[in-house]
Amino acid sequence: MSHNDLIKFCPLCGTETGKQERFGKLRAACPNCGWIHFADPKVAAAVLVEQEGRVLLVRRVNEPFRGLWTLPAGFVDAREDPAEAAARECLEETGLTVRVTRVLDVVAGREHERGADFVIVYLGEAISGNLSPADDADAAEWFSRDALPPLAFKATQKVLEQ
Repeated sequence: MSHNDLIKFCPLCGTETGKQERFGKLRAACPNCGWIHFADPKVAAAVLVEQEGRVLLVRRVNEPFRGLWTLPAGFVDAREDPAEAAARECLEETGLTVRVTRVLDVVAGREHERGADFVIVYLGEAISGNLSPADDADAAEWFSRDALPPLAFKATQKVLEQ
């Protein structure tokens, strides 16, 4: 089911929407006030933190991929700087404050229904804190690249293969 199938009523005036050809696609649109639904992509931000030849990973508490490991990451909130989102997620999931230094990669492609369309992966360095899993991670550990645990996402795999 597409986003256009989920939009039944106009959020501005409450009129029942219909599908109309707008800007080259069938979109939910309001016949009363002219509002058009544009499905925005979901964006996540992740951070690759390396220390003494090891990478920081967290184990997922939630589905999908519960029990598998990934980079500290999460969705970018509206009007939030993606680099700040990456640092925020790292702090929430690992207890470590990181300094984001640069964009490492942008990985496109939604891997599951509730996933991101784009993952912006940053390189970062730990600057303070004590490693302590929380939020949607039940473990946070350092791993050498030649002894990685089972990984949750293709985006994480891609970044760690670089």
